[in-house]
Amino acid sequence: MSDVIEGLPNITFDEKDIQKLSGLKSPQYAPLSNIKFNRVSASFGIALHMHQPTIPAGGGDLMTAGLISNLQHMMENPHIGDNHNASVFMQCYSRMSDIVRELVDQGRNPRVMLDYSGNLLWGLRQMEGGRVLENLKHIASEKKYHRYVEWLGTTWSHAVVSSTPVPDIKLQIMAWRKHFAAIFGEEAAGRVKGFSPPEMHLPIHPDVCYEYVKALKECGYEWLMVQEHTVENLDGSGIRRPHVPHRLVAKNSLGETAEITALIKTKGSDTKLVAQMQPCYEAKSTGKQEVAGREIPPFVCQIGDGENGGVMMNEFPPAYRVAFAEIGTEGNVAMNGSEYLEFLKQSGVQEASFIPLQPISQHRIWKEIHRFAPGACDEAIKKIHDKDAGFNLDKGSWTNDKNWVKGYEDVLDPINKLSAAFHQKFDGKKVDVKSHSYREAFLYLLLSQTSCFRYWGQGIWTDYARELCRRGMQAL
Repeated sequence: MSDVIEGLPNITFDEKDIQKLSGLKSPQYAPLSNIKFNRVSASFGIALHMHQPTIPAGGGDLMTAGLISNLQHMMENPHIGDNHNASVFMQCYSRMSDIVRELVDQGRNPRVMLDYSGNLLWGLRQMEGGRVLENLKHIASEKKYHRYVEWLGTTWSHAVVSSTPVPDIKLQIMAWRKHFAAIFGEEAAGRVKGFSPPEMHLPIHPDVCYEYVKALKECGYEWLMVQEHTVENLDGSGIRRPHVPHRLVAKNSLGETAEITALIKTKGSDTKLVAQMQPCYEAKSTGKQEVAGREIPPFVCQIGDGENGGVMMNEFPPAYRVAFAEIGTEGNVAMNGSEYLEFLKQSGVQEASFIPLQPISQHRIWKEIHRFAPGACDEAIKKIHDKDAGFNLDKGSWTNDKNWVKGYEDVLDPINKLSAAFHQKFDGKKVDVKSHSYREAFLYLLLSQTSCFRYWGQGIWTDYARELCRRGMQAL
């Protein structure tokens, strides 16, 4: 299976692909692990998030410019801003393969979870003959390294869920699985059980959150990483035990429920905490906790950008090596998310016993709903807005100062129009997902929803988004 077909990334899929690529149900990590779980007092896990958007910048004319990675644009224009960091970024995208293999050869026991957006994976294929991808294949595909590295899924173009049209959420999620399988193999894709949301965003609107969790489950995901301040207990109170697994309960206007295990990313300055291996040292200060009548080791979970900022560029590699020079297989240990959850299940702790939680502020919505019916959540939200104009459904991410919808009308309107046109043309019809015309339209649909266009929200980034939408409409 090629990851690029006729110059376009291999991301389109049909129902057979969903069934084939939606994850292996059997345990994939605990059976290979060398952790002595019954002798573990505390544990931690770190994840590295990697992303570069795809932009129409391969040439001087925006309307005809080729689609390239922003990383490539940085390398070709080193005099602009901090573009001089491009070569360091490229090294960061590759180096975990080298570091993990180095430590394993030394008899160490490293662990890391990796989250690479689809945009970045395609961009790395376009650059230097895919050298970085070929290096990453060692830790993605070779069984020797399965116990040490867990890959996390995400949306293909780093699309934030709340500002992504609902019909496209599953398309984004499944496109990533298809592309990952095309690069690293179907067996590697089958071992992807955890999901890392772009911007650690969790949609607050109950109907959107339900569709999101439902799509995750249908695409084979077993757990989701959530930010501590984006969730609440079912009574609206704050999270009291962030170091044990929870159960995210997503309920819609009709009363339908979808659930998924949630591992909580704790509060703090993400990149600095990961770069200095803070979760390792925080875990040392904790002890076993009771869940479902059993004493289990806590799991301190943290994620940060894998390349951004001086701390990740310079401090992370030596701090990672120092930490894993001391960490063994018992006491205070490192584990990846699925490894930890599989061990819990083997020890008799089931998902049903995890503490239930929901997106922040949903308790206010449920107080206003007295019967389930179509539109019940929208009516409840309107009632709350009438009493409290400051009530906001759009903030639920680690960039909590950003409203991911308001203020981005210039970007969102073309995106919504493109999405509507795409579904009007293809939904409910027999579609050849392998045809060039469909694959081109599908690519532009996903690319237009990249979070960077919303995050910056003005200037050239808005121009990029409009141009991608224009090309998408043209492809349709």
